[in-house]
Amino acid sequence: MNRRRFLLLAGAAAASGQEGFEQNLIQAPAGPAEWPGWRDALARWRAAARTRLGYSGALYRRPDFAWVPSCFSCCFVMLCDETFYDHARARYTVDAFLDHGVKEFGGYDSLVLWHAYPRIGLDDRNQFDFYRDMPGGLEGLREVSRACHRRGVKVFVDYNPWDRGTRREQVDDIDALVALVAAVEADGIFLDTMNRGAAAFRAKLDAARKGVVLESELALPLANLHDHHMSWAQWFRDSRAPGVLRNKWLERRHMLHQIDRFSRDHSAELHTAWMNGTGMMVWENVFGTWVGWNARDRSLYRLMLPVQRRFALLFSGEGWTPLVEAETEGVYASQWEGGGMRLWTLVNRNDRAVEGDLLRVEERSGDEYYDLFRGERLRSGGLLPGRMEARGAGAIAAGPREAFGSGFQEFLSRQARAWREYRGDTTFPARTAALKPAGRTRLYREAPPGMAAIPSARVRLKVEFRIREPGFYEPQHSHFEGSGGHPLHRPIFFERAADLSRYAIDLTPVTNAQYARFLKASGYRLRFAQNFLKHWQGGAPPAGMGDHPVVYVDLEDARAYARWAGKRLPTEEEWQYAAQGPEALRYPWGNEMKPGVCNAGETGGTTPVTAFPGGRSPFGCYDMCGNTWEWTESERADGRTRFSILRGGSWYRASGSDWYMDGGPRPAGFAAKFLLMWPGLDRCATAGFRCAADLEEKGDRGT
Repeated sequence: MNRRRFLLLAGAAAASGQEGFEQNLIQAPAGPAEWPGWRDALARWRAAARTRLGYSGALYRRPDFAWVPSCFSCCFVMLCDETFYDHARARYTVDAFLDHGVKEFGGYDSLVLWHAYPRIGLDDRNQFDFYRDMPGGLEGLREVSRACHRRGVKVFVDYNPWDRGTRREQVDDIDALVALVAAVEADGIFLDTMNRGAAAFRAKLDAARKGVVLESELALPLANLHDHHMSWAQWFRDSRAPGVLRNKWLERRHMLHQIDRFSRDHSAELHTAWMNGTGMMVWENVFGTWVGWNARDRSLYRLMLPVQRRFALLFSGEGWTPLVEAETEGVYASQWEGGGMRLWTLVNRNDRAVEGDLLRVEERSGDEYYDLFRGERLRSGGLLPGRMEARGAGAIAAGPREAFGSGFQEFLSRQARAWREYRGDTTFPARTAALKPAGRTRLYREAPPGMAAIPSARVRLKVEFRIREPGFYEPQHSHFEGSGGHPLHRPIFFERAADLSRYAIDLTPVTNAQYARFLKASGYRLRFAQNFLKHWQGGAPPAGMGDHPVVYVDLEDARAYARWAGKRLPTEEEWQYAAQGPEALRYPWGNEMKPGVCNAGETGGTTPVTAFPGGRSPFGCYDMCGNTWEWTESERADGRTRFSILRGGSWYRASGSDWYMDGGPRPAGFAAKFLLMWPGLDRCATAGFRCAADLEEKGDRGT
């Protein structure tokens, strides 16, 4: 945009009070000659907007919100992340997680404790149930909060407004959230998919717990800036000359967290945050998809954060001058002034390192000059030389010695050490999901009673997923690279080769009655009883449901039954082949969905396992579509996420949002990625299992 047109638009917007000119990120003109007029227009717009809104920053001045302007680094945590919850030892590992954050990113100022998506919707548990069903329940999460608070880290809980199709609370969502905040001693609510929360939030939160903030995911409207202390800076594309975040420009104490969740290069986000004095969202485990930060971006953030924290008052004060002229092409700077000192944040937009004169600053008597990244004192002001790495950043400060505060030399030493450890490697830190080997049973000569014999075969199976943010088999996927470019909710197909030895598979899912016999005979001892056979009454199956599939069993509960029975769980390839047969039928009975051949939810619950003989597979197996999802022996882990693949679909379907997990009857090739955590959460009302066994080979291998 040329300067004249920009000034005309800015002037018209300021005069009219309209917001047509106000983008969430106000892009900057390209040339330095245009910047003074641009800054003047920004100042006029700010004054006019504050007058138009009758803006008051009273909530930002409250002592209980004094922490907000220094909450720069926020980490988005999947509660099931293996580095946050150790499932083998059954405990949260908060301190180890925070220690890792210090080592890799410079530490976190806050955590978002994410809980439900992408698991929610498999049964009727709502988003609040998911927090209750975490290890230790709400008391366990309160201990997580307290562990964070001991380290000076704030805690956010999540709110999913789209969760309207599961079980309803007895109170409205705002009251449920306020109660949750009080119970777990949270410091904020992350408003998923929302650009603002309801007006009723503020008073109710203040009554329950002081200092609790609201943070919107989508761009926060100016009209809500006064009572929403934080927001995400998401889907904002910066200009070549870094622009200004609108809400930060209007309210300097407002904290934005820059985020581009599926990007493998975070330098653009880091530049925008650095030039605007705002924060970053560190999010590597994106709902089960791995998007790890490269070494360069981690190194850069470890240099930025200590500067932001030490000089937080500058970055939240009124002395911000965006885009002061730098001396090198492709290098841009912002100036921050207050308390007798000046600080310049610089970014290098070039894909190469630059060295030489970077910035010309006014020399003032008594000032000392420091390179805050290298941790060294510079000569007097004027033309300041330096070096900036490719897509890197820098910081220079000037002021009298007393303006830098106590401990400044120690700060410089730490920065110098971080500079020496800087790594410019942009290689993506890929992970691999290791498949837990399936066990073997003894070799049976023939299929045991109640099982179908499946001949050996070399097959190519077409597997279908619905594209969702958890991804598929591998931890990282190209479908999600780039902000906003992933085609969510569409089907995707893989072909997978499988070399199947002869095996047997249960004709029906394991029933409540069969599982009761197992418990009586085996003395199965639970490590955790939470939600185990939750639907049973007095330790026995519900009356009249002995021949229904057992549910509220997790993967280990299913494996325990299979071992007792001399069997194992089927691999997902075995399950799919048994369901669709040699002709690779889409459904067990054929290639089209038909009424009356499976439990599609008409009765509002499970049905007897042999209720739909017309829906049997080519090998005679019942209930391989609908009724319940079925566990398969497909557990994978990449060190951050554990998951298994469920097959078959169920009678239950949560309606009203695409963010819910897949429900209803599903084709034989359909796979659902199920993130694993611990038994109390993994046991569901709609997940059961059937067993498999190994058979001796007979005759030729099929194709």
